[in-house]
Amino acid sequence: MKRVVITGAGTINALGQTVAETFEAMKEGRCGIGPLEMKDVDRLAIKIGGQVKGFEAEGRFNRQQMALYDRFTQFALVAAREAIAQSGLEFSGEMAAKSGVVLGTSGGGMQTLDENYRSVYEDGKNRVHPFVVPKLMNNAAASHVSMEFNLKGPSFTVATACASSNHAMSQAFQLVRSGVAPVMISGGSESMLCFGGIKAWEGLRVMSKDACRPFSANRNGMVQGEGAGVFVFEEYEHARARGADILAEVIGFAMSSDAADIVMPSKQGAARAISGALSDARINAEDVGYINAHGTGTAANDKTECAAVADVFGPHADSLMISSTKSMHGHLIGGTGAVELLACIMALREGIVAPTIGYEEPDPECALDVVPNTAREAKVDVALSNAFAFGGLNAVLALRKV
Repeated sequence: MKRVVITGAGTINALGQTVAETFEAMKEGRCGIGPLEMKDVDRLAIKIGGQVKGFEAEGRFNRQQMALYDRFTQFALVAAREAIAQSGLEFSGEMAAKSGVVLGTSGGGMQTLDENYRSVYEDGKNRVHPFVVPKLMNNAAASHVSMEFNLKGPSFTVATACASSNHAMSQAFQLVRSGVAPVMISGGSESMLCFGGIKAWEGLRVMSKDACRPFSANRNGMVQGEGAGVFVFEEYEHARARGADILAEVIGFAMSSDAADIVMPSKQGAARAISGALSDARINAEDVGYINAHGTGTAANDKTECAAVADVFGPHADSLMISSTKSMHGHLIGGTGAVELLACIMALREGIVAPTIGYEEPDPECALDVVPNTAREAKVDVALSNAFAFGGLNAVLALRKV
């Protein structure tokens, strides 16, 4: 099997509109969660989120593109442009024919859906724009990235709720590792911060009205965010031959299904995904220095994840650093794993572990080193990124410093 490395990264999220801005915010422990700015926010019980503010799409896309791009597609393209520019790759000939795109999303074109439901049901209009379907479909972002960069190889979208990005990146990893593609563009994008999106999530009663406080005893729920993270997954020898700057090596992944409950997580399912990633990467539990946790800030998720980590790592669990950056940028649902992978890269490449902010009270059921409130300098050689989704779908990626 071939080695797989990351040679480009791009993002836009509540913490920043570039990777550099996002890293700076993570190092500072800055919170990107704040009051929502949207139509009819007064009708919502939940009025906060990790919203991307100050984003001017008109300056990045022309009028024809704007008619085709939902906000989640715009985010994916912005992140992909940054990632591919950093990689220095151009796609033509055989390279273009074999390279592709795998992106994760859960809501897809939710903004388009929301706007057009309003148009038909609230405003009483009998027509919608002819591009509504291609604008809202879940594969829109992957398709437009493939078109902009001439990527003619395997291209598709993965939708597994909150694990979508990790599942997408694991597929990209497998395609490169198996030799099917020399390069894959992968990650995830989400923009569900609209009236309909928030109102639907309110019904689950898992949302916090004030802050996201993962692992803190006084946590009271998750906070939604939006944005995208996109990466260039490249075969190691290909990257080395062209002198690419390697950000990290992807060394393993595993997936599991709880097969138990549509919303309640299973410790056994999470543990099987974590241990499977270690096995696939051919590393020992003691090799791992940092875990970017799923860490939603809900009581059920946090204690289940901590119990799974404790089971897999045994005594080494006490030496691990485990943090949830959702406390800063919110839960991007289908895009969340991609933005969180940035924290793993930062830990490996810069030796700085992003904190879990908003931590106020120790919880005996989450008695791990959650890097509370302040970023930490530490030598990290191996990091894991956890994603555990509604439906009991789990995906864990393992990365190594190069």
